[in-house]
Amino acid sequence: MTQFTDLGLAKPLLKALADEGYVNPTPIQAQAIPGVMDGKDILGIAQTGTGKTAAFALPILHRLAETKRQAPRRSARVLVLAPTRELATQIGESFKTYGRHMGVSVAVVFGGVKYGGQMRALAGGVDVLVATPGRLLDHLGEKTMTLEGVETFVLDEADQMLDMGFIVPIRKIVKFLPRQRQNLFFSATMPKEIEVLAGEILNPNPVKVSVTPQATTVERINQRILFVEQQRKRALLAELFDDDSFKRVIVFTRTKRGADRVARGLEQVGVEAASIHGDKSQGQRERALAAFKAGEVRALVATDIAARGIDIDAVSHVVQFELPNVPEAYVHRIGRTARAGADGSAVAFCADDERGLLKDIEKVTRQRIPSFDRRNDRHLGAATAALPDPGKPERSEAAQPHRAKHPPKRNRNHADAKPGHRHEGGPARPPRSPEAKPAFKGPGRRRRGGGGGNGGRSQGGGGSNGVWSNR
Repeated sequence: MTQFTDLGLAKPLLKALADEGYVNPTPIQAQAIPGVMDGKDILGIAQTGTGKTAAFALPILHRLAETKRQAPRRSARVLVLAPTRELATQIGESFKTYGRHMGVSVAVVFGGVKYGGQMRALAGGVDVLVATPGRLLDHLGEKTMTLEGVETFVLDEADQMLDMGFIVPIRKIVKFLPRQRQNLFFSATMPKEIEVLAGEILNPNPVKVSVTPQATTVERINQRILFVEQQRKRALLAELFDDDSFKRVIVFTRTKRGADRVARGLEQVGVEAASIHGDKSQGQRERALAAFKAGEVRALVATDIAARGIDIDAVSHVVQFELPNVPEAYVHRIGRTARAGADGSAVAFCADDERGLLKDIEKVTRQRIPSFDRRNDRHLGAATAALPDPGKPERSEAAQPHRAKHPPKRNRNHADAKPGHRHEGGPARPPRSPEAKPAFKGPGRRRRGGGGGNGGRSQGGGGSNGVWSNR
């Protein structure tokens, strides 16, 4: 098996990897690192959770170590574009971790905060700049920075850039870059628009690396569809948390208001929860993520802004409270679990009006997602006692008035709930092989939930002033 020591990385990088306990590269790392070190353009197809950040950060740092020189003022030697603040911050943390013995300077720039700290961090030039497209364009427009010193350009999560409407800003940014540069282009999927963009940015004949087929899902994730009436979703979600295996859970909703409502509902039944979405301030988002990493909250309720770019160890389950309108988002959502070589579970709620979305998801992923099977999924326990049998559509309550009037009775002893387990948080690593509260109303019943998990510790994190730098 290939080891990092076989790849010819600079000694300071090998020391940093040894500090972290990393020995073997992941497949995407083993494929991409040699080509990047040779200065070639890379077209990478890789899902989140495959070690993609290290696949470009390590060889970039190696090239910086080999060609030591000062970055031009108000510019950078390396530019990494990321779609969200959270992902940009985590990429910056990775560069800092791997480059700790090199004295590399790193700055992270994103919107929603004041410009002053960012301008000061960039004034003397930095080795690595990680930025979101909107704020970077603002700086370029105000001439508070230039891209004339960029030697390597990295576009990460290109397909999410497309989903978020960043393709035009990216094209504008590329016009500011020097013609002679190395380009690294990464995307989890390759729709036609992204193929065109890659052709515009990359030099001819890039090295192509791929570790999973387009739009497939991670094999280690145990996926299930739960067919449930829309009005029962919140009660069912609350009941899932009676299962002790639901230790650290990300719940996805389609809307910001929906995320807040679901988080409040979980709090009402004693499940510590926080929500994160685009209307939250940067400080609120950072505090929610830190609390989730530290195990202070058991559930993080998020919109798709968090589907990629939140890299948290030991996420036991991903619950899709609502199926996404864009089928590819299903893959990115469930990619928040089963990271760094671990196993994970993904549960998706599907109401009658979402069956078309489910069909689209299964077409994109090229697989049938198993429905809940009471014979084989006993770990979901009482939460699924009232669900229909596998594969049978659930009729509305209007069609079953006797069931609405007489809901099935279930005996459960909440006094037997176990305390949460301690688990570790912090940034994801390449695999080393590389409180009771008022009852929450659900349809036809009231209940109280169990407590949340403990422990964990978080490392790093972006500053609330919108710039993170280790100069």
